Amino acid sequence: MTVGTAAIPSDTERRELRRVAFATVIGTTIEWYDFFLYANAAGLVFGALFFEPAGASVATLLSFATVGISFLFRPLGAFLAGHFGDKLGRKAMLVITLILMGVATTLIGLLPTYAQIGIAAPILLVLLRILQGLSTGGEWGGAVLMAVEHAPTGRRGRMGAFPQMGVPLGMLLASGVLALMTGVISPGDAFVEWGWRIPFLLSFVLVVVGMVVRRKVEESPVFTELAVKRERSRMPIVELFRKHWLLVILAALTFAGNNAAGYMTTGGFLQNYATTPLAEGGHVGMDRTPVLLAVAGSAAVWLLFTWLGARVSDRIGRRNTYIIGWVVFLVTVWLLFPMVETGSAWLFFLGIALFTIGNGFTYGPQAAYFTELFPASIRYSGVSIAYAIGAILGGAFAPLISAWLVQVTGTSWSVAWYMAGIMLLAFAATLLLRDRTNIPLGTDAAAEAAQAESPIYGVRRA
Repeated sequence: MTVGTAAIPSDTERRELRRVAFATVIGTTIEWYDFFLYANAAGLVFGALFFEPAGASVATLLSFATVGISFLFRPLGAFLAGHFGDKLGRKAMLVITLILMGVATTLIGLLPTYAQIGIAAPILLVLLRILQGLSTGGEWGGAVLMAVEHAPTGRRGRMGAFPQMGVPLGMLLASGVLALMTGVISPGDAFVEWGWRIPFLLSFVLVVVGMVVRRKVEESPVFTELAVKRERSRMPIVELFRKHWLLVILAALTFAGNNAAGYMTTGGFLQNYATTPLAEGGHVGMDRTPVLLAVAGSAAVWLLFTWLGARVSDRIGRRNTYIIGWVVFLVTVWLLFPMVETGSAWLFFLGIALFTIGNGFTYGPQAAYFTELFPASIRYSGVSIAYAIGAILGGAFAPLISAWLVQVTGTSWSVAWYMAGIMLLAFAATLLLRDRTNIPLGTDAAAEAAQAESPIYGVRRA
């Protein structure tokens, strides 16, 4: 298949597309299962297990802070994976990042608590969370490029949806396993004592499966073309920031709004907000199991709209699909907390499920959207770093900030205003970027001509 064309794939190419789709969705599901498992546990038990001497309220904030710390190391993971991904290939980086994430997650499941080894416990927890951040920073860019650069023109949105769907699938898996542990296998004190460890140890098995699947996939055709023509950048990071720094910032801002909203649930804030007992200053006081089941159900809705958003973007363009998502977000953000605060598991589910519609329409098209923004020789670096910076600006400390806002103001409306502000900023960044749906992705004359026009309105190509 010629890179960047709309040619009908042969049977062999269709089989390879299926392998790529399966490998990217399996790998990203495992990565995000590990990542979200930590965030859920941070909202449910890590405060008591690792930060108890600080007192209940401060322990909650410290637990959420460890969720955010990993985001600070995502850019380093993106720099490293982007540099070597643009020089050595997409495939190798996917295997390395998967191993790193699996080792870190498994070790968290074996970690002694504060009661057992004192201050060393939270220190080791933070170090392992940092390893998770490094892995996540490099994983996403490689997965989306493998998917989108293999795709025929006109199908990039739907192929790019497979690594994107790994995020809600990872959340669904993490929430489902935790719900099983809290409700059936280790209810009550048993979950706090040992039950929380089992889902972390399960990661080892999942990573082995993911590695086997990913090693069977061929390298991206765009990278193969770059290697044959010897057009790989010697210093892709330097070139990226010298010529495309403004594009990186705007792309990062578009992701910041989506990421901040997503981390209301994936970062553990809503789980903590809904399950903190009223006697301990909570606002809702629900049981853990129905909350986790509701989050798992909302992840299924998110999965559906991620796929739908990606498919819609192939028809009406990435930018228009994003705009729909921002409008939905700005409506549903005001419905979310009133529904959560009813204390009804069904209304809790409905509130976060409605919220995920906007998430799907601003996340489903993102793989194709980011891939089409950056030139081939620096594309891994561009998409990875923009994604990592957006994660810091958006979701990194969203659970911590939200918890702090509730403690200071005593109302969830402050969190709604905070979310709406970030979404408006992301909306503005989206409007400044051109729609480059189906732009050629390779290194031929057509691709060079398409890249000649700046992706930013009112700015000439450097």
